[in-house]
Amino acid sequence: MNRQLLTKTIILCLIGLMTGCNAPKATSFEIGDKQFLLNGEAFVIKAAEMHYTRIPRPYWEHRIKMSKALGMNSICLYIFWNIHEQEPGVFDFEGQNDVAEFCRMAQKEGMYVIIRPGPYVCAEWEMGGLPWWLLKKEGIALRSQDPYYLERVEIFMNEVGRQLAGLQINRGGNIIMVQVENEFGSYGTDKPYVEDIRDIVRAAGFTDVPLFQCDWNSNFQNNALDDLLWTINFGTGANIDNQFRELKRLRPNTPLMCSEFWSGWFDRWGSPHETRSAEELVKGMQEMLEKDISFSLYMTHGGSTFGHWTGANSPPYASWCSSYDYDAPINEAGQTTEKFYAVRELLAKYSDKALPKVPKALPMIEIPPFELNQIAPLFQNLPEPILSDQVHSMEFFDQGYGSILYRTTLPAGAAGRKLIVEEAHDWAIVFVDGKRLGTLDRRKAEKILELPATEKEAVLDILVENMGRVNYSKTIHDYKGITQRVSVQEGRKQKELTGFQVYRFPVEDALSGRLQFVERSQDCHMPAYYKGSFNLDKTGDVYIDMQNWSKGLVWINGYAIGRFWEIGPQQTLFVPGCWLNKGQNEIIVLDLQSPLEPVISGITTPILDKLLSDEETLERNKNANPDESGYF
Repeated sequence: MNRQLLTKTIILCLIGLMTGCNAPKATSFEIGDKQFLLNGEAFVIKAAEMHYTRIPRPYWEHRIKMSKALGMNSICLYIFWNIHEQEPGVFDFEGQNDVAEFCRMAQKEGMYVIIRPGPYVCAEWEMGGLPWWLLKKEGIALRSQDPYYLERVEIFMNEVGRQLAGLQINRGGNIIMVQVENEFGSYGTDKPYVEDIRDIVRAAGFTDVPLFQCDWNSNFQNNALDDLLWTINFGTGANIDNQFRELKRLRPNTPLMCSEFWSGWFDRWGSPHETRSAEELVKGMQEMLEKDISFSLYMTHGGSTFGHWTGANSPPYASWCSSYDYDAPINEAGQTTEKFYAVRELLAKYSDKALPKVPKALPMIEIPPFELNQIAPLFQNLPEPILSDQVHSMEFFDQGYGSILYRTTLPAGAAGRKLIVEEAHDWAIVFVDGKRLGTLDRRKAEKILELPATEKEAVLDILVENMGRVNYSKTIHDYKGITQRVSVQEGRKQKELTGFQVYRFPVEDALSGRLQFVERSQDCHMPAYYKGSFNLDKTGDVYIDMQNWSKGLVWINGYAIGRFWEIGPQQTLFVPGCWLNKGQNEIIVLDLQSPLEPVISGITTPILDKLLSDEETLERNKNANPDESGYF
């Protein structure tokens, strides 16, 4: 090779590296006769579902590369309205929320993207991705033709279009399909509403790639639009022929796709850890590949629902754990699993070229036990109260997340009276004159506590924690705090309590600088924030062990890590190494009861399957109400 040719070759390679040698070269994606067409050629979608909100931005590239090494050719993702528009009209698509950059990263790795902008997404996410402030509109009907709801959807979707419409495949990007709404058949029957959402999505600029709607095979017909692609959702162990039978009868020439093939399942507080068989997963994927059925593996990598963004289900109420490991092929920390290699072995057989090498695992570290020596008891750090004659929900007081304290006067009375709280959403701890009376758990439909005798008027405090709004079914209109009334029952008489002082504790309080921390000189058996620090010689991913703690939230170096609850099954929280510092690191823990001891350590293996029974939990907390507790 002569010098001139060598120089030209090097320059071309450098240009390729700069522009992304792996970027998809296709310029069209269409629906053909029983198949998808990429640049006019038959194409089977093998999509990895993962969510940018559940992966720290510095790890996006790693997780995308992991998915490609697994054998996938596409990424499928939800877009979370309530992350991007936390206040009406204030949009955030930067940093961790830069979904367009996530798509561009996928394109650089040669992967296509399917976006699912909702507006409702489910996803075990707070309120299914809908912003809480919609509930401030009196009488609003979510997921309907409610004028205010559709107005706000249109505003948001137009912003999504500004971010992503230019990344459709025929415009030089890698977006090949866009979903309209999400599993609406499990919510109701309302074709005109689904048509409205379709029109809003198109008007936002998504006119150049196929639009589709997904549902279960049992209800997809109820809202199916003639001009959209229909896809079916199901999981491992399903009879695949049965799943598509009705769809094939109605549309014999449509390409088939399982838009959510569930690789595992999600965990709820107080229930066993969920797993699914790798063998069954591979069996189902192989059957679909043999029949040229496209799929999106939900989840390929679940990650973590950081901070307070976990959702819930109801009835009965069940809130989800912060870990979204999902028993997926790529685990919560981005590591390979038995499932990963089983799926990779399968997909390698259906690839026309060798799969990329599996990226190197990110380093893990351990953190020796350390103590949190500073404390800010909630009752010594009350904000300014809001006076309210009646109790109202958290939303009424313009609060979306966190905890809220209702304080009033309890009349004097004999023993045997009952306190009735209707309803505490979602978990409440009750105090009389600073002494813990008990807790109320929405999961168990608890609303009654027996009151002690009081010779004179007493201070009644009811602290209510929002554990995540319902993300599925008609109950997504899920107001938080005390949603009805508080009353005292004596015999057959019941008297409603009034005259409340209301104190708001939003999740931002932990980092606001408002809290007054002091050195911890004694055990605190009341709700409190704890603060401490730990030093690292090197950084890496770690699971912090929360088994000493009771119930609450954790922040490290200003990052909201997630929820913990002694009942399990999740006993650890994943902390990304990219959020840690070499040297000093600060941690804040809100514990709504009290820890066994305020000590934390970091380990390299998660604990996701350790449940405590009601009896074990009661035993742990037997010292939480000493005779002279006071407020500190």
